[in-house]
Amino acid sequence: MMNLYFLMTALFMGMAALIAADAALTSFTLLPWFNGLRWLRVHFITLGAVTEALFGLLPLVVAIRAGLPRPTFRWDIWLTLNLGLLTLLVGIPIINQSLIFAGGMLIFVATMLLLWQLRGMQRETPAATAAGDGRKFYIAGLSYFLVGIIVGTGLWLGWSDWLHIQVPIEVHIHANNWGLMSLVFAGLLVDMYPTWAKRPLAWPRSITPIFWMLTIGALGLILGPWVKSNWFSVPGIILFLAATFWLLLNVIKPLWGDKATWLQPGIWHLVTAYFWILAPVLVAPLIILGVPGFPGAGVEQNAPQALIYGWVLQFSYAFIPYFFYRLFLPNEPARLGGSWLSLLTGHLGGFFLWASIFLAVYHNVLHGLAYFFWTISLIPITLLLWRIMRHGLHLLDERSGVVIEIVET
Repeated sequence: MMNLYFLMTALFMGMAALIAADAALTSFTLLPWFNGLRWLRVHFITLGAVTEALFGLLPLVVAIRAGLPRPTFRWDIWLTLNLGLLTLLVGIPIINQSLIFAGGMLIFVATMLLLWQLRGMQRETPAATAAGDGRKFYIAGLSYFLVGIIVGTGLWLGWSDWLHIQVPIEVHIHANNWGLMSLVFAGLLVDMYPTWAKRPLAWPRSITPIFWMLTIGALGLILGPWVKSNWFSVPGIILFLAATFWLLLNVIKPLWGDKATWLQPGIWHLVTAYFWILAPVLVAPLIILGVPGFPGAGVEQNAPQALIYGWVLQFSYAFIPYFFYRLFLPNEPARLGGSWLSLLTGHLGGFFLWASIFLAVYHNVLHGLAYFFWTISLIPITLLLWRIMRHGLHLLDERSGVVIEIVET
């Protein structure tokens, strides 16, 4: 039944491709602008494809890592999550506060249920295997997701005033990106890197300090815009950067000099995707210091798009197809997803979006080119997911037919 999460993941990836194409055509003034689609562009990826994949995967990965039986499918979590997503997809474009509140709270409840499930699995895990795995990253990331849901829902309902949030949209983005995505992706690297790379991380003992640096760094990056104080933002940036570089060195060092591994585009997706999460963090000091002539407002408005399409999407290009292979085609060798085309066009999209920030005269053309290249990168990945899923379901039908024939005879 885990296939239901992945069916929704494939659907949302397809919708992300369509909405990216819409952004390109809108920028080229070939289609009219529609209010609400800017929100949908990033959330088809984050709340849609990636969240669906993570909700389906995390209990499974934790069970495999801890040597526990395959977890049972939780209908309550799947239904609550998808009802919440569907409600938000209706409520946000028309700005219906009742639907936005209902959708946000349903996703909040689904996240709480998933956290409860993961914590229950932690109690079942032998102490010898409990340390050094990705589960603590998942629990911390999902905890920050709860903050992101509350603040994000409150953006439409006026909660920011009584929560005393100075820059609510930044708090929402930081909780979901520096909190949820960065910690969960780090946990996946910790858990799955030995399988993907056929070797351990360079310094396994560094996992715990990396976890705490990412967790505390994310807290600083959330509290900074919450109270509008650099006393939280600056230490948060430093901790986050240090932990991210340390994690990347853990990934790259064992592969250094292994030419065969670097001929796989999936590895390049995993590693180079982090350039697009580091870019906004590296320019953040220029915004904080208010450097004259630096387009701080343009960075704050457009950097989240580059972050999602550059980092979240490219990391997903690698890990989501891998698990599609594992779940739908278990008898075939699983491999990281992505291609040289998706790698090239994914990075070109990020390059042109950042160029549109600094070259305001050519903003629309460069913005359109960014989404054009992101659309090109999404198409082969989406087709691959549907091809894997269709083949797997076809094999399942064949096996079911064989069983029926045996029973009848």
